[in-house]
Amino acid sequence: MDESSFILGVDLDGVVGDFYGAMRRITAEWVNKPVEELTEEVSFGLEEWGIGEYGGYDRLHRFAVTQRDLFRVMTPVTDAPAILRKLSNRGIRIRIITHRLFLKYSHRTSITQTVDWLDNYDIPYWDLCFMNDKGAVGAHVYIDDSPSNIVRLRSQGCRTIVFTNSTNRALSGPRADTWQEVERLVTDAMAEWTTGTLDLFGATGFRSC
Repeated sequence: MDESSFILGVDLDGVVGDFYGAMRRITAEWVNKPVEELTEEVSFGLEEWGIGEYGGYDRLHRFAVTQRDLFRVMTPVTDAPAILRKLSNRGIRIRIITHRLFLKYSHRTSITQTVDWLDNYDIPYWDLCFMNDKGAVGAHVYIDDSPSNIVRLRSQGCRTIVFTNSTNRALSGPRADTWQEVERLVTDAMAEWTTGTLDLFGATGFRSC
């Protein structure tokens, strides 16, 4: 890992982009229900929306990406683009790490939509990584919302901030409910990295991947 810059590993869906808001609107069309009937309190996999009888999550996801341009039409999470610009301007290396290629035969579409979306909202990044094992590419601090990703990263010793939504409330902190809180946590982490201390999250066993 490049040790000359502080690296922030950033997930996209549910952290920078309002994935669940966009999926809720698309799912309402897909299951032919008013969007108000679909709860905002969902778990990972969206079973609360009753998608199983319509073909399940993978089929819904493919429809959302290939027929409704999911990764191009979703709106950013409040304040995410502006704060990422601020962090980048302070010398933090933004490394976007996303697992958007888990469905076969839609990779070009997913990548194109992702790059267009990042450019459209002027979201800065040095690296754009499409992969499942996020710890493999390395970062000093990660921010993610997926429970499985967070558990895996932490099991590898990676310093990981939980970005709060209904899928991950059972996980322990550190967590951020807003991007202002992300900014504070990341700024504090960078300061500690500069001085060589690693106790931001109250566990000296955490390491920088």
